[in-house]
Amino acid sequence: MHGSLDCGRNSALHGMTTKCSHTLYCIVLAMNEVRLLILSLVPFSFSTAALQEDSSQIQDADRGSQERRIRSQEVVFVILSQRNSFHVERAHKRKASLVQQAENIRQSKPTVLLLHNLSDNEGDWSILPLLPFFSASYGRNSSWIVFLEEETNVKLDKLLEILGKYDAKKEWFLGKPLQDEESTIIHHYAFADNPSAFKYPDFGAAWALSAPLVNRLAEKLKNDPLKSDFTIDLKHEIALYIWENGNGPALTVIPELCTDPEDHPNAWRCATTLDAQLPLCGEPVKKEDIFVAVKTCQKFHAERVPVVKKTWEKEAALLEYYSDHADPSIPTIDLGVPNTERGHCGKTFAILKRFLSDSVPQTDWLLIVDDDTLISLPRLRALLSCYRPSEAVCLGERYGYGLSQGGYSYITGGGGMVFSREAVTKLQGSGCRCYSDDAPDDMVLGMCLSALGLPVIHSPLFHQARPEDYAKDYLAHQVPISFHKHWNIDPVEVFHKWLVDDKRDKNSKQPQEGGREEL
Repeated sequence: MHGSLDCGRNSALHGMTTKCSHTLYCIVLAMNEVRLLILSLVPFSFSTAALQEDSSQIQDADRGSQERRIRSQEVVFVILSQRNSFHVERAHKRKASLVQQAENIRQSKPTVLLLHNLSDNEGDWSILPLLPFFSASYGRNSSWIVFLEEETNVKLDKLLEILGKYDAKKEWFLGKPLQDEESTIIHHYAFADNPSAFKYPDFGAAWALSAPLVNRLAEKLKNDPLKSDFTIDLKHEIALYIWENGNGPALTVIPELCTDPEDHPNAWRCATTLDAQLPLCGEPVKKEDIFVAVKTCQKFHAERVPVVKKTWEKEAALLEYYSDHADPSIPTIDLGVPNTERGHCGKTFAILKRFLSDSVPQTDWLLIVDDDTLISLPRLRALLSCYRPSEAVCLGERYGYGLSQGGYSYITGGGGMVFSREAVTKLQGSGCRCYSDDAPDDMVLGMCLSALGLPVIHSPLFHQARPEDYAKDYLAHQVPISFHKHWNIDPVEVFHKWLVDDKRDKNSKQPQEGGREEL
């Protein structure tokens, strides 16, 4: 749905209908296209004045008078883990580190929760639906809920010292701030008059909510359930929900929550750090083990395909272009699916079918991209060394639809969708199909995966939008794998700036024996 293979009219959003044709494929989805299109194109109306007033009230008096030593048992750590062997291993490693650190400073074992273990609810990763659970389970006997990524390193004694500076009986929202330099589509053009005024947390540095805030938000959710349809950038959306247009707390900036690597000269002051290296769990996957499918159409053969050929095509050993017109000069392959004005579900499912046929070489991995996707295949090959093709792996940038109402997650197509052969086999064998050729392919695939109970695995290194659409500080600690869209940019220049490695540094980092390099 969020791809830009707009081979008909350029529609960013499209309606969907209801159809049930298989026990594993029952689509119940009502979308008001006009309302959502307005939502994505018109700036949200927030009170910047209220935001500035919030930011000026730092509550220093609360900090100075209430500073005390927080005990580890007063803090609940929530590791944002995922249901995949690589991610589960990283999460357990992080949990073990926290427990060991508590023992080292002679404190009680802290409560450490792994997100993927809390329930089978698809929407748990969006955090807000879990607040009633956190409130009921820990709201009375704990002071803080601290959320961290699998790759976030925590210095427990330093973090407890920082938390002790804030009165845990009051509402606090603590984190490392990100801010937009210009209004962006991924944030629905919020704060268009002053985008940098609104601060939202960088999840990589960890972020914390005081128990009173968790309890109030949980009560609010009971009385006023979440209504948002799409979950796109969770960091920004959580901050907006907590801030409540000035009625709730704004993010309090904590300089000691960092995304510097552990060996950075300034890391000594940090309670959290982040390793910025690309995950590498062994030798990168071979070029010949990835089959690349590029979706295009005749009207973009002369405009977009040449960009692919000038940039990343040479890194692909096996690549085919799929179009509505067979052009031997590229060459493109016509799959017999007519061009559509909206989604491209028919074309994508034809690609899945072809991948399992004798028409293409048998590979472990399938990558499906749009013709305006910019991607680093060497970095993707490194990342895939951490995943087992024998597992059903569906990897990319994760979005959500209706997560608080029993919805589903999906890989947004523009940033690239990666599937293991096992995942494609399960999808094809499930009977899950497009209800129409112009259905949004990424969202239909998300519904199919949800029906099959297969997890959508998120990597923040895939990007649905352009570099300009993300906060600079957020990209600063990444080794990005992909970006999407050519709008208002020089795509070749963007590719070389963001997605090409310095050959002098290539392979300079080797994985430790028996270990894995983390982000």
